[in-house]
Amino acid sequence: MGQPVNVGVVGCGFIFGQYLRSIERLPELRLVAVADLDPGRAREAVREHPDVEVLGVAELMADPRVDVVLNLTVPAAHAEITLQAIAAGKDVYSEKPLAATTADAARVLRAAADAGVRVGCAPDTVLGTGTQTARQAIDDGLIGRPVAATATMMTPGHERWHPNPDFYYAPGGGPLMDMGPYYITSLVTLLGPVATVIGAASRTRAGRTIATGPRRGEEIPVAVDTHVTGVLVHASGALSTLVMGFEGAATGAPSIEVHGERGSLSVPDPNHFDGPVLLARMGEEDWETLPATAGHVEAGRGVGLADLATTPAGQESRAGGTLAYHVLDVMESLLSSAHSGTAVTVASTCERPRPVTFRPALR
Repeated sequence: MGQPVNVGVVGCGFIFGQYLRSIERLPELRLVAVADLDPGRAREAVREHPDVEVLGVAELMADPRVDVVLNLTVPAAHAEITLQAIAAGKDVYSEKPLAATTADAARVLRAAADAGVRVGCAPDTVLGTGTQTARQAIDDGLIGRPVAATATMMTPGHERWHPNPDFYYAPGGGPLMDMGPYYITSLVTLLGPVATVIGAASRTRAGRTIATGPRRGEEIPVAVDTHVTGVLVHASGALSTLVMGFEGAATGAPSIEVHGERGSLSVPDPNHFDGPVLLARMGEEDWETLPATAGHVEAGRGVGLADLATTPAGQESRAGGTLAYHVLDVMESLLSSAHSGTAVTVASTCERPRPVTFRPALR
């Protein structure tokens, strides 16, 4: 496989540990440096990894050892940090979304093209066995021509568990921008790009109260819509109904269902890499569980970074910047439709990402 790609991480917050566990398991990657606005947090994050250097952001960008920058900052800083990495000649893999706005995301893609570097973006959960097995079932014709899908995410809000949930309720946050990338990326993986959207949205409270951690009881302002719903019209003609909310106690609805002319699929939570894929064939009463036949087994956050690192030059990685831009464009268009009351044509498009063959777990 050759030498592993050296990774420098900017942002050592809540999600860092999940990426670290994956990097430790993936032979394609090697962590060499981290940076954070709080140097103490960065040192604590790699306390058990004395070979990983703690640097300032500018130092990390300039470090010749770093081949690719993993951008784990808050959404509002994604474009700024990614552009710094591109300017330093580094490949970049970012947490979602690619940027807070499509305008900033377009700047990122233009800068990357001009610099000849590659950009990837979460979510990479769609590379696991859950979404990939469902995708193979569709490609193999088990449900016939797909005609419709539903995608539902409903929670009370992240302030109930996150000690610093401010960015979930700031521009670039909200249930759609936070969780929508998982669901829409999965829908695009399953059904292809989106051409038109029709949306509606609401915001019921001006503030949210933090329920845990040292800031427990503190109220934070809400500056985004906290319930968003709509219809995504795929270029293929399939229609996906999307519900994203921070306003419900819970939901019993399947995370994603895809309905075709000859059957239906129940697809596992796209915020996870695996889970059962269920098939209901037309004319049969019971659902059957399909065996995992595609995707990375027991994958974790960071498999998309490894995919970027191993994708040949000139080829888009499966969790690539073009896909992430399209997903962001779909979400922004959906919010625009919700506020205007009219259907909105999605300006961008993308190729349906390449499938992932069955990849056994690394031990």
